[in-house]
Amino acid sequence: MPCVTHDDAPLLADLMPWSVAPPRLGRGWPAAPDAASLKARWDALVKAEGPDREALFGSTRSRTPHTAVGQLPGRSGGTERLARASGPCPEPIRVLYAPFDEQWLIPDQRLIDVARPELWRVADERQIFVVEAGTAPALTGPPLLATSLPPLLRTGRIRPLYRRPGAAEPNLAPGLAGHLAARLGRDTSPVDVLAWTMAAARATPAGLAVPLTGDAGVWARGVAVGRRMLWLSRRDGERPRLPGGRRPYVRAPLPSRPVTVDYDRDEETLLLDKGRISPVPPGAWEFEAGGVRVLERWFAARTEPAEPGTLAAIGPAGWPQTWTSELLELITVLALLAELRPDQAALTDAALPDPVTPAELRAAGVLPVPPSARRPASVLDAHEEGPEGQLALI
Repeated sequence: MPCVTHDDAPLLADLMPWSVAPPRLGRGWPAAPDAASLKARWDALVKAEGPDREALFGSTRSRTPHTAVGQLPGRSGGTERLARASGPCPEPIRVLYAPFDEQWLIPDQRLIDVARPELWRVADERQIFVVEAGTAPALTGPPLLATSLPPLLRTGRIRPLYRRPGAAEPNLAPGLAGHLAARLGRDTSPVDVLAWTMAAARATPAGLAVPLTGDAGVWARGVAVGRRMLWLSRRDGERPRLPGGRRPYVRAPLPSRPVTVDYDRDEETLLLDKGRISPVPPGAWEFEAGGVRVLERWFAARTEPAEPGTLAAIGPAGWPQTWTSELLELITVLALLAELRPDQAALTDAALPDPVTPAELRAAGVLPVPPSARRPASVLDAHEEGPEGQLALI
């Protein structure tokens, strides 16, 4: 039976053709690991006047306090020039700031150099954003990340699963799901295709490739692995848990301001100064994304000092209890994802049977995709306020 290898596999760029470059904040202070700090930063900004406000803001070529910009789609931030702004902070929202690191953002386009409005127009509770975590074959960690939150990662291009709100118009090559369903002899939903992609995608010199199979049994196993990866990555609904006896707990209280993080492999213990969390499986500690340990990067984002006198220096006085809860859940997620690696390897280390090759997809008219599939859909479902309260023309 013929088999498919990564060298003869379709590229993700063809299977999910619409992609968006990552947003660019341009300044760090509008995002933070806690929402209270963002409100305090906003209050400090609007209390400052003239040159002091401009200095705190951190102007760039794209944004100054005098830049006229419209409302961020789907959000209620103001549209008057920031130099005159007053009043309360726009309500912060959860975003995916770094791999597996959920933080908070002031959702105001006046604060963001390049917001990518096309992403915000399709962001809702049913959307799944797929983020390229790295395309170099030697890069360690998963090649794709998934989130239901607006993604702010600068790792690579972002591919929404749906081109319109309400899970409408899947961002898949036209005819792909139908062709796979006919080959597999079973219904194939957009989430199934995404789940398989999460489980099977691999970096190649040409870009991220997604080997496809027409073997129904192999497909079902891959989709099951990918759906669990999606659930763990998005953390929707019921919270993930390790079995009793393996759940991480705080064994020694964390200090109010920990400055170091380390790992005791023999004891399976995470050390935050004299604070101790265990058991922490080695797979969680060693889990990398983009070649960096996730837990170390998560800890650094909450402890690295900011420049004194800047808005970014405004933060919690100590280590909030919510961060401990988030850390325990992150350890759980990483441990469970690490346990899935043998299942992924079974899919990808050996050649897959009954290949669905690029040549077959071209013969079926699935590839090449039409140019319109690579452009955003026209989304005009909600009013967007333009600069200074004017009607936005889209």
